Amino acid sequence: MRKGEAGSPALTVAPAREDDGRSSSTLGCSNGSSAVDSRAPSSTTRIQGGWETLTVRGLTRKFGSLVVLDDVSFSLPAGQVLVVLGPNGAGKTTLLRCVAGADRPDAGEVLLEGRPLDETDPDVRAAMAVALDDMDFFPDLSVVEHLELLAYAHGGDPAWVTEVVTELGLGPARDQLPATLSSGQRRRLALASCFVRPRKLLVMDEPEQRLDVRGREWLAERLLREKAAGTAVLMASHDPELIDKVADARIEIGSS
Repeated sequence: MRKGEAGSPALTVAPAREDDGRSSSTLGCSNGSSAVDSRAPSSTTRIQGGWETLTVRGLTRKFGSLVVLDDVSFSLPAGQVLVVLGPNGAGKTTLLRCVAGADRPDAGEVLLEGRPLDETDPDVRAAMAVALDDMDFFPDLSVVEHLELLAYAHGGDPAWVTEVVTELGLGPARDQLPATLSSGQRRRLALASCFVRPRKLLVMDEPEQRLDVRGREWLAERLLREKAAGTAVLMASHDPELIDKVADARIEIGSS
């Protein structure tokens, strides 16, 4: 465990749960929501594993007088899954948006492989795949055209499109426009958009939303494959079974 910045103690990482030989850790984090614990220390934690793909230091986000993220720090190595936990409204989505560059923090920094993460940087866009709940699609492209364009733009293998469309059960909707899709199909298209392109970092906000049992089983298996391929995954989730299957560590925000 690496200590935090000067004057900051390292966070305590304790085994959270073990299932079938797997274990993950619960990472305490200096953070608060509407009720901020001013006694919490400024801390940095690192998941034990490979080299760091993502580093977050002192991330703070306020909306007026409301402190949503308070000095959040952690690092995430390649081939690991870090799950963000917390009640609704705690700031999980805000944290993911700040990491992905969709929102600007009031303080702190986000580093991708040691460099400041700038969402407009072509290298960052090439390395990071994101599935947030407010994801947009090309309105005049069909499902398969949308995915083929993303694969082509990022240098992906066209064969990935056919594979992902089949895995996610989007075959019957392959020629439909996004506006004609159900909410569940749109969620599957958002997930597919991440998996048809190369990626080093995967950022996902409750990817299990609107997936049936079979879809959640597929998601868990897919995330395990992402880990095996060396992808770093940062995700928020409310699904205990999914978390137990894939998480290497957990960070809780919004707790006093």
